Amino acid sequence: MKKYIAMLLAVMLVLTGCVNTISDGPKPTATKPADTETTAPTEQGTNPSTEPSTQPSTEGSDAPSTDPAGDSSSEPTTEATTIPSTEPTTEPDTEPTTEPTTEPTTEPTTEPTTEPTTEPTTVPSEPETTAPSEPSVPVEPSGTPGQLQGIYSRNELEAMDTKVNGWGLGPYTDDKNRPIDSVRAQDKYGKYDAYYIAPDDGKIYLTFDEGYENGYTAQILDVLKEKNVKAVFFITMQYAKSDPELVQRMIDEGHIVGNHSVKHKSMPTLSIDKMMEEVTGLHEYVLEHFGYEMHLFRPPMGEYSQQSLAVLQELGYKTVQWSFAHYDYDPNDQPSHEKTYNKIVNAAHSGAIYLLHAVSEANTAVLGDVIDAFREQGYEVALFQ
Repeated sequence: MKKYIAMLLAVMLVLTGCVNTISDGPKPTATKPADTETTAPTEQGTNPSTEPSTQPSTEGSDAPSTDPAGDSSSEPTTEATTIPSTEPTTEPDTEPTTEPTTEPTTEPTTEPTTEPTTEPTTVPSEPETTAPSEPSVPVEPSGTPGQLQGIYSRNELEAMDTKVNGWGLGPYTDDKNRPIDSVRAQDKYGKYDAYYIAPDDGKIYLTFDEGYENGYTAQILDVLKEKNVKAVFFITMQYAKSDPELVQRMIDEGHIVGNHSVKHKSMPTLSIDKMMEEVTGLHEYVLEHFGYEMHLFRPPMGEYSQQSLAVLQELGYKTVQWSFAHYDYDPNDQPSHEKTYNKIVNAAHSGAIYLLHAVSEANTAVLGDVIDAFREQGYEVALFQ
């Protein structure tokens, strides 16, 4: 369009020159109409030039001008350069940038992120809480205790977790007064023939740990005989050698003698071979000297690992932990009889495995009354086998 206007101006200048030549002398006032015509169209051409030049630039029209005469060069230059570059640039740039960016980005981001994340997280957590309520029942070991059963290969035992776990009970119980920790441990480790609590069948089981003799085992045996109750006595090699008469009496009166290891070492800290020696060493000694075959094992200090439980199972043993224990093992710091009685009786629950240390004077003193209280509550005091 600029070329076209330039050509028109050139033609007009040529024609003007020719007219001046023919008229034999230019008039001095000929320059005034040019100045007047230059300023006049600017005022008159403001409205007409604004409207058409805005529309053609936006719509893509090539219309040169509303007045083809083109009296002045300032008119086309101002309209074509200044006006189109202002309006078209502002409007299209602002509107498309703000609207599409804000609306589509905000809405899809907030809705899908919040809703699906919250719901799936809370729903699956419910089954985990109720899972431990049904303790798993261990499988009876087959074969002769103290010998390899063929349940696990050597490679399988070596690949198992050796992390040392201590055994202790928290204060929380379920609606049947059973310790939550025992129920959960039973559910987790029952497959290794391990007992942290017995089945919920209304029975209570008494077990006594015998690391050494402190003068109370005979009295305990007397009370059990009087109450017609059978119990489990877990002995060490030291006890078997130092007090054979008491061990024989336990066997003769129908109690179970359990294996508490040769040297009372933490089982999960030992190699597989050393663990087996701790079990089979005492097993063979009792079998040789008393003609009695043991099949229950209590881990020293209650410490265990997945591997140690599996080693015991491979040897045909059941691991017997406990669902009740109290501070009774220090002969020089014994609780009162009343406190001992209340502690034992108030913790009664179906399937309870009581750990009582035979070195305790307080346990021995309240044992008869405790058995009576259990029976009054409707429990059967049974022999764990």
